[in-house]
Amino acid sequence: MSKFTEEDDALLGELGVEVEVKKKATLTAKEERIIAGFEEIQRFVEEHRRKPQHGHENDIFERMYAVRLDRLSDQDECRELLLEMDHQKILGDGEKEDLPGEDMDDDELLSALGVEPKEGSLQDLKHVRPSKEIQAAEEIASRRQCPEFGIYKPLFEQVKSEIDSNLRTIVKCTNKGEVDAGNFYILYGQMLYIADQEEAFVDQEGRTDRRLKIVFDNGTESNMLRRSLQKRLWDDETSRRIVAPDLGPLFTDTKTEGDQASGVIYVLRSKCEHPEILKNREIIHKIGFTKGDVERRIADASNQPTYLLSDVEVVATYELYNLDASKLENIIHRIFSGAKLDIELKDRFGKPYRPREWFLVPLSVIKEAIECIRDGTISDFVYDPQKGRLVEIG
Repeated sequence: MSKFTEEDDALLGELGVEVEVKKKATLTAKEERIIAGFEEIQRFVEEHRRKPQHGHENDIFERMYAVRLDRLSDQDECRELLLEMDHQKILGDGEKEDLPGEDMDDDELLSALGVEPKEGSLQDLKHVRPSKEIQAAEEIASRRQCPEFGIYKPLFEQVKSEIDSNLRTIVKCTNKGEVDAGNFYILYGQMLYIADQEEAFVDQEGRTDRRLKIVFDNGTESNMLRRSLQKRLWDDETSRRIVAPDLGPLFTDTKTEGDQASGVIYVLRSKCEHPEILKNREIIHKIGFTKGDVERRIADASNQPTYLLSDVEVVATYELYNLDASKLENIIHRIFSGAKLDIELKDRFGKPYRPREWFLVPLSVIKEAIECIRDGTISDFVYDPQKGRLVEIG
């Protein structure tokens, strides 16, 4: 097609400039089939960000695309037809050998790949898998082992624990717009976490999309598009979103009219003379909750195993209003669960016991966690015992 309008062509003609008008070529049925097959490969490359690969460990559809791409790259007439639309630069150099013939149909191609087709042609719809089943197979095939799963495994364990203790709730996915980084979902019975997302872009159909980094609780990961995940969540009637606790305002410096006192979170430091306690006294703390007076609660500490049969020092207290304080205490214990004090002591009768609710955590980190709970950002953090600080999830 000429780049100029008819008026432009006429003007250029009066000026003595010859305009070469290219007629739009009419594609044959064979050429249309070649282009359609190549566009399927392009969609695969866009979705998976790589060329389709050979190998029995890969999905059958990927292997078919790989054979097809080799076949198209090897034939000069196909390369010439497709070169202008190959914006992903996926056509090879045309030096492949021993490739299936250009006229091989899908049944023959499946046979060459080691897959025996059922009776009749693949064009017989009763032998074709439903599109949802094909999509599910492709999605599973696109997953790979997550090399950083050691970072995410504690997050899945944490979320499962919060679900068991009713700190998180599971709700039906009713809003596609909720699909964003930092959220947990259940898709076809498997928990997934959106660990990261790339910059948004506009696809060929003019729709905004973005690439996601999705980690699954079985140790695999995927980089599917946001719209693809939205569609899968929508298609799965059992899909769910795992909602973080919304505690609202937790602490106030002064009580206002109408506030209902919930209790007090307290932080204690032990005066126990046990060698291990003495060595780490500054970072060993008990975090507890009481609805009464803290001083009264700890008055008999030296006779109670929960206080290590020793006197204690109150190093911090937080008054709570208008919330389930025991739930808050569970959240704090969950955050520091990886830093529990693991020590065996003996009571007054020589019977061994292991104290609970004591943690190897600096007071400054406990205060930081309280601030994160106060401003509603605690779900973004987890305590790293190796680094001795809160680290942001993802």
